[in-house]
Amino acid sequence: MALISSLFTGVTGLNGNSKAMNIIGDNIANVNTIGFKGSKAVFSDIFSTILTNGSVTSQLGRGSQLQGVIQSFNQGSFESSSNALDLAIDGSGFFVVNNGSGNFYTRAGQFRLNDDGKVQAITGEILQGHQITNGTASSTVTDIDLAGVQSAPQASTAFTLGANLDTSASAGTTFNSPVTLYNSIGDQLLLNYQWTKSATANQWNFTLSSSKGTVSTVNGAAFTSGSVTFNTSGALSSVALNGTALGSLADIPIVVSFAGVSPTAADLSVNWDIATSGASNGKITGFSADSNNNSMVQDGFTTGTLVGLSVTGDGTIFGLFNNGQTEDLYQIAMADFLAPSGLTRKGSNLFAESAQSGQPILGTAETGGFGSIIGNTLELSNVDLAAEFVTMIQTQQAFQASARVISTTDNLLTETVNLVR
Repeated sequence: MALISSLFTGVTGLNGNSKAMNIIGDNIANVNTIGFKGSKAVFSDIFSTILTNGSVTSQLGRGSQLQGVIQSFNQGSFESSSNALDLAIDGSGFFVVNNGSGNFYTRAGQFRLNDDGKVQAITGEILQGHQITNGTASSTVTDIDLAGVQSAPQASTAFTLGANLDTSASAGTTFNSPVTLYNSIGDQLLLNYQWTKSATANQWNFTLSSSKGTVSTVNGAAFTSGSVTFNTSGALSSVALNGTALGSLADIPIVVSFAGVSPTAADLSVNWDIATSGASNGKITGFSADSNNNSMVQDGFTTGTLVGLSVTGDGTIFGLFNNGQTEDLYQIAMADFLAPSGLTRKGSNLFAESAQSGQPILGTAETGGFGSIIGNTLELSNVDLAAEFVTMIQTQQAFQASARVISTTDNLLTETVNLVR
């Protein structure tokens, strides 16, 4: 009897809509889950039979079925964070993480440094990236490991001393100008200029000494003393070394030797910058004002330890060190898929590739079709709560209607049984 079939037709509606309600509940439950991507139920009809031979106007269905679940990878909203390793992807792509046995893919960018110094997701997987050495990123994708990262020292190669030497001072007046420099092992030393006012008008004599090592040569020769002379405008006009005036103003190379000093470093060769195009650069002056040191610029620095991190739009993680330097450390690897809706959900905001998704396309942010990476930011769930409530109401009504089909059919069957009375 056809009425019996309608009972099972109603059951298909109950089954399908109950599963749809489960999907809606999953979306709503994850409305605050970072990087979560909502899903949508897809229904299809169940074809039963053709009542009249070959007639397209006599086709009879027998209900509905949940054909599948489609995941939406629409962009979620962003939320600011105080943690530099909270990352969000603006555009297409996934972070690549590894749990020790294989790669997984996620949009949830809540990362932290673990006790091994590796950048780890909250669920334990390690973020993958390309290590940067001397400004060049490796082609190999590996764990992002920041353990033991430090800034190597850089020996000073040039310095500029800014000072005014009072030309109205009486002969014999002294003044000191210490210059901070760094050698090849990052050890700090003070190169001290001891100025003494000469009896010659507008002239100051100087000697050089180093707090570590010894000044071995100045301008390529053993050094004993020097002098600077200013013109009537107070500008540096000439420099003499060991009693011999230089032909023109130019950078003066100074070498400090560390032979016999512990710890031993390579000889420090540093240029004293006093001129531009053969004329004074205006840093050493001889005005009638109190002698003073007003600036000192040099390009060396000591070793530094990591004190902070920052991430640029192309996914480059660079370190901030306590010696004032920054250094590119890693570039975050990204992956994308031709059919991301075919990815397999693994829980904990992780996805795995499948035959339906295709193989991962690896790259880096802001290249090809990949989006950019935003530091100190998290991508929120893309679930639209209002839309989910509307869908829930529709699903509830469909479920109730399917239940009414069953109860109505039951009443009809009862009436049929009562025909024999």
